Amino acid sequence: MIVQSDDLLLSTLLVAPTSRSAAPRSFRPTILVEDVETQVLVEQTSAVARERLGDLVGRVSHDELRQIDDALRLALELD
Repeated sequence: MIVQSDDLLLSTLLVAPTSRSAAPRSFRPTILVEDVETQVLVEQTSAVARERLGDLVGRVSHDELRQIDDALRLALELD
């Protein structure tokens, strides 16, 4: 999942991998991807070249985005 601002036009993108089998944790928001509950692994955020990403699968809801933002703040100690 891309977690980088749309305003940053860089050759790489900040992404957080997702997993359907990872154990739920307080810092791993759960989102729906193609109607399947999926964990966003914010603790594994990294930069990836745009060309390494596959096709767009979907977009998160406003509530899911808020949960991801909160998890990133926690993982990166931004508060």
